[in-house]
Amino acid sequence: MADDDIDKPSDWYGDLFAGLAAVDTTFDPVRATERARANVRRVLPKRFYSEVRAESAGDAFRLTLDGKPVLTPARKAVEVPDMRIACAIEAEWANQEEFIDPATMPLTRLVNAAIDGVAGEMGAVKTEIARFAMSDLLFYRAEGPDRLVARQKTHWDPIVAWAEKRFGVPLRHTVGVVHVDQDPALPAAVEAALPDRPLALAAMHTVTSVTGSALIALAVAERFLDPDAGWTAAYIDEDWNAELWGMDDEAVERRAFRRSEYDAALVALGLR
Repeated sequence: MADDDIDKPSDWYGDLFAGLAAVDTTFDPVRATERARANVRRVLPKRFYSEVRAESAGDAFRLTLDGKPVLTPARKAVEVPDMRIACAIEAEWANQEEFIDPATMPLTRLVNAAIDGVAGEMGAVKTEIARFAMSDLLFYRAEGPDRLVARQKTHWDPIVAWAEKRFGVPLRHTVGVVHVDQDPALPAAVEAALPDRPLALAAMHTVTSVTGSALIALAVAERFLDPDAGWTAAYIDEDWNAELWGMDDEAVERRAFRRSEYDAALVALGLR
């Protein structure tokens, strides 16, 4: 592949990454995992570059491949707010071996999505996160057994108590899956707490999506909750079932994909 190919609007980069965006307002980790698996099955482009560099670009930082700037699928410059994030993206590109596989590049995909999608839809993304908060994972508790109920209470009650104090609204939880109404002031309070920077907001959406909880995402972002504790809280039910029945290979793969998305979002939020 010639170096000039990366300057063509319909090049391999746009084709390869456009179908595997990390953030949209209907993001589903299961579908994303399926897209990643389909991407592995198709022919991936060979690595064509030798040198990967993160470098200063005015007030931002960018990535270059053999001296040429990396662009998003929409042909916008890949620029991030600090060198730490740029270096993490650099590592994703440097770690590609014979072929370039975007399924192994969650931070690159997150940055692409922030620049090409979230930057122009900030209000819609905030609304989507607030919608999660109105039917948050933490509001729906198991009927039993007692050990699972106790585990949920131990991990979830402190987050709910923090959120009530943080947003100044009472929060209700129930047993089972029947919808429970929340205070109508909650969405506006959640939206007001969300960042106004596209990459950080994209990261918040990712954490919300892969955990099923806007409250966990906010508690982690505001450092009330350790990121690993946030992950544990999000997967209490799944871990409980795994302890009883085990996990098949597909479930393990799906869980690993979600964790890679989560960890990339933590980097974008300055938490890793």
